[in-house]
Amino acid sequence: MNNRTASINNFANQSSKVLQDETAKGKLLQSNNCTKQSRSRTARASEQGRHPEARTTALAKFSLSSLSTLAHSIPNRNKHIKMASIPAIGLQMTTARQYTASPLKLCRAGVASLGIESKVGSWAKLASSCRLSSLIPFQHSFSSPPKQSDKVATKAMAESTDKPVAGLPIDLKGKKAFIAGVADDNGYGWAIAKSLAAAGAEILVGTWVPALNIFETSLRRGKFDESRVLPDGSLMEIAKIYPLDAVFDSPEDVPEDVKTNKRYAGSSNWTVKEVAETVKQDFGSIDILVHSLANGPEVTKPLLETSRHGYLAAISASSYSYVSLLKHFLPIMNPGGSSISLTYIASERIIPGYGGGMSSAKAALESDTKVLAFEAGRKYKIRVNTISAGPLRSRAAKAIGFIDMMIDYSLANAPLQKELSAEEVGNTAAFLASPLASAVTGAVVYVDNGLNAMGVGVDSPIFENLDIPKDKH
Repeated sequence: MNNRTASINNFANQSSKVLQDETAKGKLLQSNNCTKQSRSRTARASEQGRHPEARTTALAKFSLSSLSTLAHSIPNRNKHIKMASIPAIGLQMTTARQYTASPLKLCRAGVASLGIESKVGSWAKLASSCRLSSLIPFQHSFSSPPKQSDKVATKAMAESTDKPVAGLPIDLKGKKAFIAGVADDNGYGWAIAKSLAAAGAEILVGTWVPALNIFETSLRRGKFDESRVLPDGSLMEIAKIYPLDAVFDSPEDVPEDVKTNKRYAGSSNWTVKEVAETVKQDFGSIDILVHSLANGPEVTKPLLETSRHGYLAAISASSYSYVSLLKHFLPIMNPGGSSISLTYIASERIIPGYGGGMSSAKAALESDTKVLAFEAGRKYKIRVNTISAGPLRSRAAKAIGFIDMMIDYSLANAPLQKELSAEEVGNTAAFLASPLASAVTGAVVYVDNGLNAMGVGVDSPIFENLDIPKDKH
């Protein structure tokens, strides 16, 4: 390395002499001598194996006299001159700037455009050894490509980085979502959790206490692995599962017979207030709250046969539970967050068989959504919406007893003749939870293939003579 440095400094010194004596009559002779010395040193270094690229490097072949010849051969004063590169010893010749066709200036450009890495020497040291004040101004040009190359590079970068992204992505990275009412892998709550996870959200779930053990065991043994698969092939991860019974707001509300019930044994801190406090301790805050809860102990009974206890129980578990969740979770929700619940068309249309006060509970939920949107929006800057989902063969829906009939009815009468998937509801929830829906609040969003828009059932024999398009399914 010392031999290389000496060779470089000697070359620079000789070049400096040429510049200083440029008005002398013997300039051409000195230039030729400088060239011979430079060639001699390079040849010796090549023989000793210290300069492996000497034969192919333009710098070793570039004499000061040839610089003069080249200058006079350039037809355009503003033409760029490309120099060679010597990566083996850390030297680089960069494109000269716009020089006039003068041997002196071309010689100065050749010397001043030498770039030396830190292992060989600094720019300041080279300037000092050559006594050239013009060296430092050319340091910038050392790393700058020609103007034409700049344009090409910029264009290439624009083509690789400025291409429009296909679609309108839902990005929930860094957000935390609490989904209340997940106890298996085939309901809307699970589907919503998956869609939120696919968008990047961290998932927390609240599971009904009596179903907690079965759910955790199935999850741990991999029974849900197939349904945990996300669009990118990874598995949905649940950060934490909380025991929850949203019928009870605080420990003081829990009756003794529930406290001593064996299905609640081993669980603690499962009332709404306690769960909210625990989530705050564990995660600090959340951004998304999902209410996927409903229960009507007398759902199979007509409304006229429903008891007061059954009616109020449906209201308590299916609608007031949402009020309670928001009451306790809103203080730990980040401004700009979103809350979503699930409702059903029975809130506004007659669905025989959906009784026990459940239709009333869904109507109350939709009405509360509007009031809660106002209150939560003004006080906490949180959006509140509900999704009116079509029929799905979930475990909870099967308890009603006529879910298959409702799915067949929807297939025959909805504008879109296809079976509704849980994923479609989940994706709608992800949209409502995202910034893309930042102006949507207090809304009932129908995800039912359009069944809510129908005034009659077109599968009725009354309409058999009408030319109504139908899919064969």
